[in-house]
Amino acid sequence: MKNLIVVRHAKSSWEVPVHDKDRGLTCQGIKDAHLVSNEVKNRVPKTYLFFTSTAKRAANTALIFAQNFAYPLESIIYKEDLYTFDENKLEKFIRSFSNTCETVILFGHNGAITDFVNKFGDIFIENVPTSGFVHMKFETDDWNLINRGSVKRTIFPKNLR
Repeated sequence: MKNLIVVRHAKSSWEVPVHDKDRGLTCQGIKDAHLVSNEVKNRVPKTYLFFTSTAKRAANTALIFAQNFAYPLESIIYKEDLYTFDENKLEKFIRSFSNTCETVILFGHNGAITDFVNKFGDIFIENVPTSGFVHMKFETDDWNLINRGSVKRTIFPKNLR
């Protein structure tokens, strides 16, 4: 059994003219990341790995979740391959996980996240919003063999406000 939790990065700012990877979070994005992470921190499996895109907005979202989960910040795994908007690249990355890991919490970007969830989940989600949390379960012991899974939980900021 494999658990995959995908989190779309929190709302980022377009107001400062910086490269896409360098965009930071808005105040609302920071609040939403805290809101969602505090809601789910006791609803995730006990052991997991955090993987995040190297983009500032995704990395900062992962840091907020890690702080609220009491997850060691130095244990967050930063991966350039997660800076993708393509669900096929995201799928390839997920299939490469070590089978010794049962649960992964991954911080990334849309449309990769929404498209991945809709390709592999058993419910349709029109759009995973910023700070959106989706917990999926796969009936396999091999990440490379993931197929249709079940969506166990979705938590979106608008439902918590």
